[in-house]
Amino acid sequence: FLQFVFHTYTTGFTLLNGNGTVKVEEYPLQQKQIFYGLGAISYAACIGALPLLFMNRYTLKSSVTQLVVKKLLPAPLLGLMSAFTVAVVRSPEFENGIEVMDRNGKVVGVSQKAGEKAVKETALSRAVLFGTTFFLPALLTYFVERAKFAKTPRALASVRMFMITSVLAGMLPVSLSMFPQCGEIKRTDLEPEILSSTEETELFYNRGI
Repeated sequence: FLQFVFHTYTTGFTLLNGNGTVKVEEYPLQQKQIFYGLGAISYAACIGALPLLFMNRYTLKSSVTQLVVKKLLPAPLLGLMSAFTVAVVRSPEFENGIEVMDRNGKVVGVSQKAGEKAVKETALSRAVLFGTTFFLPALLTYFVERAKFAKTPRALASVRMFMITSVLAGMLPVSLSMFPQCGEIKRTDLEPEILSSTEETELFYNRGI
């Protein structure tokens, strides 16, 4: 359930902050994205919970299994599924293309390749953000627990929450600055119809968040 809630929030954020080139009145964009989003959320939540369900189903209770399944595996899975939901919800952007502009802000065309680049960059930044935010605190908490710095479960939970908050606060600007909001793409990487409409060597697009 918590996996479902988390991916619902991040998917809604992605839906609201994508590139809005394709208008709703021209294409049933919102309806398609909502259906895609619901499917992506359900899939991501199930994949995120699968290792724990597998461990409980087959009663794998060794310390190594507990460490891998409960501490180490959830973070990369969460990062991967966060990137997956971005790619699914924003798939109309590389299916239909996004606007590309010259240095003066004049729109010179709609490019699928620019849309693909924008979605890939956003998905990667989202994976780095959530993967790191949940991996580092889990790893550090494990060492704190082994060293017995936190004497009670409440103290350990407080330490873990502090670590998650600190890493998230540090990783958020890193994630947002990995790729510029106004992305660049070389003219030679674009479609032939755009090549014929401008002489600019570099064009720009809105990446979204």
